[in-house]
Amino acid sequence: MSDTTANLALPFILPAQAQKHVTHNEALQRLDALVQMVVASSAANPPAEPAEGDVHWVTAPATGLWTGHAGTLSLFQDGVWLFITPRPGWSAVFLEDERLKLYDGTDWIDTPMPDAARFDRLGIAADADTYNKLSVSAPATLLNHAGDSHRLTVNKSGTSETASLIFQSNWQGRAEMGLAGEDRFSLKVNGDVTGWRQAISVTPEGYVRQDQRPLARAALNTATLTPVAGSFTGFDTLHHSGGDVSLGSLLSSGNGRPLIVPTSGLYLLSLSVRAISTGTHTVHVSRNGTADVLSHIGGAGSSSSVGLVWLDAGDALTLRHLGTIQYEFGYGKTELCLALL
Repeated sequence: MSDTTANLALPFILPAQAQKHVTHNEALQRLDALVQMVVASSAANPPAEPAEGDVHWVTAPATGLWTGHAGTLSLFQDGVWLFITPRPGWSAVFLEDERLKLYDGTDWIDTPMPDAARFDRLGIAADADTYNKLSVSAPATLLNHAGDSHRLTVNKSGTSETASLIFQSNWQGRAEMGLAGEDRFSLKVNGDVTGWRQAISVTPEGYVRQDQRPLARAALNTATLTPVAGSFTGFDTLHHSGGDVSLGSLLSSGNGRPLIVPTSGLYLLSLSVRAISTGTHTVHVSRNGTADVLSHIGGAGSSSSVGLVWLDAGDALTLRHLGTIQYEFGYGKTELCLALL
């Protein structure tokens, strides 16, 4: 029969042994170190001022009083170091790492996760809370396929609820895409001036809408005018408009206001003209009163011109007239249509 136990090497009290209390106390001290084991540090050399009962994991290359004991547990007891060889399956809390670790026969490893587990909260390099029950802090997140495909599902309980992805900058929401309070798929953005706006949406039937696309159908109120050669006319009404297209201040001619471009981009311009007088007439679409971006030459009756033009935010569009021709203004007559491509 061995003089020690099989697992923890605790000394037995032998028959007719003198000073049995010494053997008993040695066994208690080992139990005190190994049961609910706490490892103070992983180091290659002993601390300068060890505390009674402290346990350390000796790493290579061991030095000083630990020389030759790498790969053992060093217990400071009664002023001397005792060395204990761990066995596979032992567990201990490592204070430096704040982790419960498992000895695999060679080294101490983090406790493996079970194959199937359920967690109320999970934080990966981040703190999860009662609302954000999954929290990840990392340079990137990879969701890879198992087999041939991979799908990410975001579900909501009903039409009026939200299933979406929000993109933030410095913790301020800047964009959102998904089903936000309806079953249309939408893309929303948040500007410092405009606030949240729906830029694009797709109906359940597959129809695409650009809710903030700059566009307008601008005309003067219904009237018959003969503009002075070289003068400008503008617009009184935006019959169809979107995307912050607006009208500026009243022109000096008193005939309408300029059409103000809300954002820079390539625009489709369509100018329709209805002339009453016979003879050739010329109408230009003027930008800021200094540059003609679209020109139209026609005769009596209705005619039109179309062009692609780059416009900058804040540009003011008016009609510049050459010659002395009588025009019929109004919706569906002389008007300017604009749309951002």
